[in-house]
Amino acid sequence: MAVYPSVAVTIVTFNSARFIAACLRYVFEQDYPALEVVIVDNASSDETASILQQFEHQATVVYNSENVGFAAGQNQAMGLSKAAWLLALNPDVRLRPNFVSALVAAGEADSTVGSVCGKLLAMSPDLQLPAESKFDSTGIFFTPSLRHLDRGSQLPDRGQYEKFEYVFGATGAACLYRRLMKEDTSVNHEFFDADFFAYREDADLAWRAQLLGWKCLYTPLAVAYHVRHVLPENRSSLPASINMHSVKNRWLMRIKNMTANLYARHWAAIAWRDCLVVGGCLLREVSSLRAFLLLARLWRSAWHKRQAIMRKRRATDGYLASWFATEPVSFPADAVAQKLSAQRVGSHD
Repeated sequence: MAVYPSVAVTIVTFNSARFIAACLRYVFEQDYPALEVVIVDNASSDETASILQQFEHQATVVYNSENVGFAAGQNQAMGLSKAAWLLALNPDVRLRPNFVSALVAAGEADSTVGSVCGKLLAMSPDLQLPAESKFDSTGIFFTPSLRHLDRGSQLPDRGQYEKFEYVFGATGAACLYRRLMKEDTSVNHEFFDADFFAYREDADLAWRAQLLGWKCLYTPLAVAYHVRHVLPENRSSLPASINMHSVKNRWLMRIKNMTANLYARHWAAIAWRDCLVVGGCLLREVSSLRAFLLLARLWRSAWHKRQAIMRKRRATDGYLASWFATEPVSFPADAVAQKLSAQRVGSHD
């Protein structure tokens, strides 16, 4: 009889009435047998809470009295489960029926893998699938200027991401995390950094996981659809609070994770991008200047977190440097593909 590691799907909602019922319908249609669902609502003011009440017999639902942010909400949800794997999921994601099983199979094939991501395709805000499939994310990558972007974002699916690969990290919209990795990389009992509140917390976690020697695996067999709200080209239409946290978290992430060798390699690109960000705040996005006040308040806390991370650092300078490039970087995971292929053949014998 097959043994299935337990999986908890953890969802944080905030005014998610538009998406959450459909999201949960696809979650409960998963073909994975050892699944639990934990939902934390961050004091939604729309109909989210009343919708969630309809699912209380199928899931653990917690209603916060205030919006504590995505990062803290996910930490709260994950803390309510003891599952071996934790699938952080956004309410605006639609899963194919084998999404969870494909992620778990890939992760179980390599014990050095701490996180697993699948092929996320773009979906319209009305939850309709486009006639032409376009990528939302197949993992995230970092540029020398410390921008983090989604591989393949908005490009047509032409079969260019059909291989198992190791990538730098995964978008928090739909990522499977190994509990052992969560326990190893948590700082002050936080997996996602609550000081980030929202935005970039997944990239911060991915960087920390790489520093501590955990790999992120991409599998093309796990497919889902995502409504992407935050893209570089639509920054001007985003809420001011999101843009402010984006600015703040760019520096928080660096304080915690940047190494001297990596900075020495890319200081010019980093400085140029910093000038663009600061100049944009001064000239066009004045509301984001508050980010620097918050940074001053959070500096000491971030530095203490950095010290805890660097004490446990396992990755070499050369390995870390190999991930930062102008084009997406990935490494083949042929051994994983071969192992899974052999398992499929064996199951049919």
